[in-house]
Amino acid sequence: MRAVVQRASSASVTVAGEVVGHFDGPGLVVLLGVTHDDGPDDVAWLARKVRGVRILQDEKSASDVDAPILVVSQFTLYGEARKGRRPTWAAAAPGAVSEPLYDAFCGELESLGSRVERGRFGADMAVSLVNDGPVTLILDSP
Repeated sequence: MRAVVQRASSASVTVAGEVVGHFDGPGLVVLLGVTHDDGPDDVAWLARKVRGVRILQDEKSASDVDAPILVVSQFTLYGEARKGRRPTWAAAAPGAVSEPLYDAFCGELESLGSRVERGRFGADMAVSLVNDGPVTLILDSP
């Protein structure tokens, strides 16, 4: 499981012109990718890591300041383009595998106490954010 985590001062995600997830103020935007061998242990580990990583202002974490987290599914994080000019998405898990893990990741963050805003799985989404810092991390589950 792979996450690109961005510190943001505001963020929103829209689908067909409708805002489906939004926050104002300090928070995190997480682009989440799932690969074939990911499972519940990856979900739990990555949710704890995202919530606890100290990348907000004054080295605080989302758990320290109750910052919201916007989570967007992003299969392209497992894109591969080393050969040729056309990327392959073979390392990304299909929707039947990745959607339940995306939902579980969001649910795990909520169970840990985070306010979670979500994109819409599989939709063509427009993600907008004000990257604060800018600070961006790539986190991979063990």
